[in-house]
Amino acid sequence: MPGITRNRAERFEDLEVWQKAHICVLDVYKMAKGFPAEEKFGLISQMRRAAVSIAANIVEGFKKRGQRDKAHFYNVAQGSLEELRYYLILSKDLGYIEDNGAVLSSIDEVARMPHRLLAVIKAG
Repeated sequence: MPGITRNRAERFEDLEVWQKAHICVLDVYKMAKGFPAEEKFGLISQMRRAAVSIAANIVEGFKKRGQRDKAHFYNVAQGSLEELRYYLILSKDLGYIEDNGAVLSSIDEVARMPHRLLAVIKAG
């Protein structure tokens, strides 16, 4: 993926917040490869779904026309972000990962970008 862009978004791929959320998804997939096999349909599945949900709801909200619809999907993305944060804490506490700092930093970076989402809503 080329560098992060800051121009007016014409496609969801132009959104900096989506770009960072996508990187977070990739990080979660890489990290989960080291989990025990018995977590394949448990924690790994839940983590991946939450991570993908963040980026996917940003995408869906971007395409919606009404501000209320956009805000709904961005709110769902924020909820999934917090859900993923919990799964990372749980993964560390279970001893599946030693340090969740890199992925948590990625999540925190996305979480600090609500103004980006609001700008998208206003741009309509």
